[in-house]
Amino acid sequence: MVITERTDGSTAAADASLEPTGLTALAGRDARRAEERRRLTPEVAAAVSAAGFPRHFVPRRQGGAAGEFTELATGTAVVAEACASAAWCAALYAAHGRLAAYLPQEGQDELWDRGPDVRIAAAVVPPQGTATARAGDWLLDGAWRPASGVDHADWVLLASWTPGGTGREHRIFAVPRSELSVVDTWYPSGLRGTGSNTVTADAVRVPGHRSFTLDDLLRPQPGAARCHTVPYPMVAALIFAAPLLGLARRALRDWTDERVGAASRHPATHTVLTGASVRIRSAALLLDGAAARADHGEITPLTVAENRRDAVTAAALCREAVDTLFRTAGLRAQSPDHALERAWRDATAAAGHGALDPDATARAYAEAVLAPETGGPS
Repeated sequence: MVITERTDGSTAAADASLEPTGLTALAGRDARRAEERRRLTPEVAAAVSAAGFPRHFVPRRQGGAAGEFTELATGTAVVAEACASAAWCAALYAAHGRLAAYLPQEGQDELWDRGPDVRIAAAVVPPQGTATARAGDWLLDGAWRPASGVDHADWVLLASWTPGGTGREHRIFAVPRSELSVVDTWYPSGLRGTGSNTVTADAVRVPGHRSFTLDDLLRPQPGAARCHTVPYPMVAALIFAAPLLGLARRALRDWTDERVGAASRHPATHTVLTGASVRIRSAALLLDGAAARADHGEITPLTVAENRRDAVTAAALCREAVDTLFRTAGLRAQSPDHALERAWRDATAAAGHGALDPDATARAYAEAVLAPETGGPS
């Protein structure tokens, strides 16, 4: 399956198990409300679940789809054309379901005991707060931020440093949302509707079976579906880049719609339109390739680094395209309510995520190419 482009510039997913159509309509309708409230509306959050995002990577034995990364990237980009914040939360609810699949079996059974449509928020990088071992369990204290979509989450994944056999471990804990407090700290310039607030815990007890380490994400699970055998560095940047593709496509369409007619004959219009469209098209091809490699390609240190390289480059291309479109849109775009200013703010915020860091990505790729004997990036 690929991200297909219609003649009107919009996109569609081919043969996808995700069904984003209803979500896209609601997300577009409520996009301004989400910005004003700094979180998704309850209706959009419910539509995210109905569209199949939270269950997308949930193991089949838990009733999930154990789906493909191509489907997720495609569906996320489609939703982002209507609302970048809704797409961001949808993609992360799916991604966090994949992380939770690395819990011990008892932990998975507890988390998904009522079905696979569980919305899971997370604050796992970097480790924050404190975790104290107590008779096989853990006590969590402190604050974690940001946790996108936490206001509508059923569970939250939190990470802290803990002692390990060979040093400290980056350990992840699954906690019911009802046992945590949410502090309203999300006042960003972009992605305002994601509700990426702070989570706090006060001596919250977490049983040992609701915990795993970050190193577990690097090791394939025997007999698991393909989506659970892919190391997280191979797909993290892909998941965060997908919303940028959709919002860039929407920005290009909005910019073009304002120039249909006589203004389209201006040479500067030709240059901006061509440059932005080719950047966005190139980004789509890069993400298609990265998703296909994650779904079906060989998993080696080099292919992991290549996927990260391609997704981060795609994100940069989308950000550059949106930046150019916004800068050339004139004074009428200099308003918080204008679609191009919202796209510019959202693209700038999304591209600033740590998973899309170009310097760290370049270092990892260079290590995989120039020092393959080390096993590639750590």
